[in-house]
Amino acid sequence: QVQLVESGGGMVQPGGSLKLTCTSSRSINAMGWYRQAPGKQRELVGASEPGGKTNILDPVKGRFTISRDNAKNTMYLHMNSLKVEDTAVYYCSAEEYGKTYWGEGTLVTVSS
Repeated sequence: QVQLVESGGGMVQPGGSLKLTCTSSRSINAMGWYRQAPGKQRELVGASEPGGKTNILDPVKGRFTISRDNAKNTMYLHMNSLKVEDTAVYYCSAEEYGKTYWGEGTLVTVSS
């Protein structure tokens, strides 16, 4: 079992920045960030792969980055130049031996 806890969400104005944190109960290699906007399906934002490589999807590439602190079992999502359309609940996920674990999510609201 893996427990994931997200934090760092909140309200920010367009153009602002936020840093989301996902803390895992233990070390796990494959982790990622998803988001779900109101009325839309959950979508992948980016992933942190075994070996340290990170991958950010096109809609947020150049604005969002992922980093990890393996000593703290923590993954971060650095979000810059936020847009209204980035408003969503952001979820941390982890995969191991074919099983996917989810956090409860943290709400990010981008509004003026």
